[in-house]
Amino acid sequence: MQEIFLENKTIIVFLHVISAVVWVGGMIAMRYAAYQSFLQIESPQKRLEHIAIALKRLFSIVLPFVIILLITAIFMIKGYELSQTEFSVLAHVKEGIWSVMFINLIVMMQRRNRASKALENGDFVLAKNQLGLIGKIMVPLNILLGIIAIFLGTYLSSSL
Repeated sequence: MQEIFLENKTIIVFLHVISAVVWVGGMIAMRYAAYQSFLQIESPQKRLEHIAIALKRLFSIVLPFVIILLITAIFMIKGYELSQTEFSVLAHVKEGIWSVMFINLIVMMQRRNRASKALENGDFVLAKNQLGLIGKIMVPLNILLGIIAIFLGTYLSSSL
């Protein structure tokens, strides 16, 4: 695996960085740009429907990048032999952060799916509860964790 990494280091690192940017940047755009626009929609039903659709699109976009992020992280950990360096703890912390973010993403996707079904059934209270937690807690948490992970990755890269 180290040989593959060394032969393709630039593309692997690029794919890793762009994947983090798309994932974290997408969440920032959704939370602080799109979400604010949704609040301007007067009909609560239409607002919830638009939020659910936008989240579905966001998740469809970021999921392939999350997978790429995971694959490239494995190549980088093995390629840089981080487990045998003084940076091993930092690399594991970064892995842990991305893991928490991934679990949070899966839960957000499940909540969005439940909200969509609730909207189809006319249960706007359930839909609002499912989507509300995503926007108020889960996305901001992933944004914060993503920024920390990107900082740690930058620190690691500049130290190797």
